Amino acid sequence: MKRLAFSISATLALTTSVWAETSDLLIIGNSDPGMVQRLTGSSNFDGIETAFEERGVDVRLSTRADADAMRNAFRDFVTGLDATSGDIGVLLTGRFVSTIAGSYLLPAGTETPTLADVLTEGFPLDAVYVVAAEYPGQALIVLGEVEGDGDLPDGLSATMLLDNVPQGVTVAIGPAGDAARFVSRLSMATGEDVLPLARAEGLSLTGFVPRSLPLFAGEDVTLPQITPEALNDRSAEDAAAWGRAIAMDTEVGYDTYLGAFPEGRFAGEARQRSATIRSEPFYREKQAETDLALSRDARREIQRDLSLLGYNTRGIDGIFGRGTRGAVTAWQNANSLSASGYLDAGQIARLDAQAERRAAELEEEARQRQAQQERQDRTFWSETGARGDEAGFRAYLKRFPDGIYAEEAQGRLTDIEDQRRAQAEGEDRRRWQVAREIDSADGYRAYLAERPNGAFVEEARARIEYFANNSEQIALQKRAQADEAALGLNATARRLAEARLADLGLKPGAVDGAFDEDTRRAIRRYQDARKLRVSGYLDQATVVRLMADTILR
Repeated sequence: MKRLAFSISATLALTTSVWAETSDLLIIGNSDPGMVQRLTGSSNFDGIETAFEERGVDVRLSTRADADAMRNAFRDFVTGLDATSGDIGVLLTGRFVSTIAGSYLLPAGTETPTLADVLTEGFPLDAVYVVAAEYPGQALIVLGEVEGDGDLPDGLSATMLLDNVPQGVTVAIGPAGDAARFVSRLSMATGEDVLPLARAEGLSLTGFVPRSLPLFAGEDVTLPQITPEALNDRSAEDAAAWGRAIAMDTEVGYDTYLGAFPEGRFAGEARQRSATIRSEPFYREKQAETDLALSRDARREIQRDLSLLGYNTRGIDGIFGRGTRGAVTAWQNANSLSASGYLDAGQIARLDAQAERRAAELEEEARQRQAQQERQDRTFWSETGARGDEAGFRAYLKRFPDGIYAEEAQGRLTDIEDQRRAQAEGEDRRRWQVAREIDSADGYRAYLAERPNGAFVEEARARIEYFANNSEQIALQKRAQADEAALGLNATARRLAEARLADLGLKPGAVDGAFDEDTRRAIRRYQDARKLRVSGYLDQATVVRLMADTILR
């Protein structure tokens, strides 16, 4: 199922993966410029910016930034990302504070922030996480902290919140000077493993921490090497103890390392990992899923599988947020598995098999339902529209507005209206044209009031009845229009949808990516047969089913 699904999902997705050609870096430096000069030799981050730019990295830099400057720099950074973007990096230095909802970088010079100041002026880390999540395995966030003076008011904390780091995103944390020095040295590094460089600067690592992380490849430069001579005499023992702790990957293992090397090279990361294990009851399950290195398309496929099985992931975007984790947990509970919210390879295969079977069951149910509807449709037509009179056509369309003979019935009514228009006197035609352009119940009532014996009385009454009986459907269509627009489907995806509708015999018209009335009627027929929300517009549930149907074929 997955092999075929991925080729389709890459087309229907809002973004697709391509080979990277450029890297992008955002620096918001709200720490002391003098400190940067002393530790990196680069005044006010200018030297770091220049070093990266000489290697072809697109850099957005803002220092001593207020609220507007931070947001403008971030907007420029995000705007510059596109399909050619490869590795991305974000360096934020300054004072960070947290609320119950997330952590924020404060504007430069903020001394005694209030909760209102933080929420309105602070730069939210969640915004960076959202962007970084688009580049799993290629995103590095470096956070350089500056200690603040005095106590924070209620509702604020100096503790960084790191529970919501997206999958595939690496975060390095430490004092602002160490963070700036790390990025300065990184500007001289090739695309080799940069994690030892971060550890050598005493930074803690969290989020996606693989065995190696090659980033920001350059030319004719070498990664600064950390030689044994540069370390203290216990470096070998330190490294060996850290190796044992990593191999155990438990709270006890990291605490044992800290007991032996409380100021060791890896002490910051050991504390971070130990705290993560304490706060994450399913740490091993989380690591097992992380080790799978699921691509964005693979995660979309998992979300589609869950949706097919009736578990709401709150979106099919390839980002595993609370909605997806809740859906995974519910699926695990239903299958008598450990309800961790994280998946291993075996569970993914099981989920995929269940979704494929369910897709086949749903399509068979839809086939049977459609066959029953068509029998009823044909019988009703024989008693109404087949007799060839206006009343019969209107009765048929009222009962089966998207039925087998809907196009024929509507065409015959249009012919009747055209004949009346040709026969009607000028003022009657003019008034009817006004009513049709307004196309509202009030507009048709105005026509009836002025032309009680007009040639278009029956048409006016039929439209008034439509508006009276379909107010909910009309409101639904407005919401459905917005839902379809939110999907952001490109022309290729729209043609694929039309082709699938045509394969099912639903008559979507030309397969050209333009959704006309024929396409809308075909979508409504598809939705009705599958007990989906009938709107004539594509929404997430409809696309999920169309995708599944495509896989089955």
